[in-house]
Amino acid sequence: MPLKVALPNKGSLAEPAISIFRSAGYRQRSDSKDLIFLDPENEIEFYYLRPRDIATYVGSGELDLGITGRDLLLDSGASAQEILDLEFGRSTMRFAAPDGSGIRSLVDIKGMRIATSYPRLVDEYIKKAGINATIVELDGAIESAVRLGVADLIADVVATGSTLRQAGLVAFGEPLSISTAILIARGKDPSFDLLIRRLQGVVFARQYVLIDYDVSQENLIAACEVTPGFESPTISPLQKEGWFAVRAMVPRREMHQIMDRLYGMGARGILITEIHSCRL
Repeated sequence: MPLKVALPNKGSLAEPAISIFRSAGYRQRSDSKDLIFLDPENEIEFYYLRPRDIATYVGSGELDLGITGRDLLLDSGASAQEILDLEFGRSTMRFAAPDGSGIRSLVDIKGMRIATSYPRLVDEYIKKAGINATIVELDGAIESAVRLGVADLIADVVATGSTLRQAGLVAFGEPLSISTAILIARGKDPSFDLLIRRLQGVVFARQYVLIDYDVSQENLIAACEVTPGFESPTISPLQKEGWFAVRAMVPRREMHQIMDRLYGMGARGILITEIHSCRL
């Protein structure tokens, strides 16, 4: 029996979810209208569903695994659990109130109406804070709720904040949740191991790059301290006497600073190569 895996069919998680599976060696649908796609080589059946519904299907056992947002999993109340953080689709949920309303803290929202499409998550948050307020559940266009008079403030996912500003709203307080895309299942099963390992390989590879450079023997030890690699750097002698070629994995976010340091200590021919996947 093939594994049944759910992927988002729309929204900000859809394309990155398809991309990470392709990078992990799995075939994906070519027509965005297809709701089911079979990858016979890897014995996986993909189902393309609303991100909000995926936790429910996985939690019920109808599907084995799925990709959704951590905030959607928490809000669903489904019997599914996070298996792997995929480290894309980062989002933050915040409270937001009309600019000039004077609402700037949790204390200010007591007795007020909060519009949100994450009712369970918001309700648990305010109860934990000891706040009594009314949840107004809406599905989309949350920013219009205050202007239309159905709520006093909102709790919603905030990216750049531009949508809030257009609606005359200002975010306040600490984030209710910080979410990323996650792989979920009802529980770990040995049949999931290969898929998880492949996805882990892509997630890890995206955090690192390969750096290659040439350096003289007198600067070799200092250069290797800058690029220690995952286990250790690979060092090969060059035809030019007293010079060595070095290869190592370095964090992507630090690669430019590392290149500058290496150049400053005399390294030359410094090259960066993308890593698409790995097994460590």
